[in-house]
Amino acid sequence: MADEALARAGLHFDDLNKIRVLEPEVQQQTLELKEECKDFVDKIGGFQKIVGTFIEVVDNVAKEVEKEKMKAIGSRNLLKSIAKQRESQQQQLQALTSEKKMQLERLRIQYEALLKEEREQKEFIEQFTLQK
Repeated sequence: MADEALARAGLHFDDLNKIRVLEPEVQQQTLELKEECKDFVDKIGGFQKIVGTFIEVVDNVAKEVEKEKMKAIGSRNLLKSIAKQRESQQQQLQALTSEKKMQLERLRIQYEALLKEEREQKEFIEQFTLQK
C-alpha cells in the first residue's frame, strides 16, 4: 500500500531501494535510449571521419586530374605549334624552290643567249678570216 501511494505520487523504488522519480521501466528505457544515442553518435563520428577521408582522397584525385589535364592541354598546344612551324617551314621551302626554279630558268635563258652570242662570234670570226 505504501508502494501504491508513492507510485501515485510519482515516486518509485529501484533494485537498490533508492527512491526514483521515474518508473523502473521508463528508467530502463531511458538508459537504453541513452546507450543507443551514444552508439549513434559514435557511429556518426566514425562516418564523419570516413567521409572526411573520402573527401580528401577525392580532392587529391581532382588535383591530379587537373594536373594531367593541364599537361594534356600543354601537349596539344605544343603539337599545334609544331604543326604550324612545319607548315610555315614548308611554305618557306616552297617559296625557295620557286625562287630557285625562276633563277634556273633565268640562267638557262642567259646560257642560251651566250651560246647564241658565241656561235655568232665564231661565225663572224670565221667569215672575217675567210675574207682576208
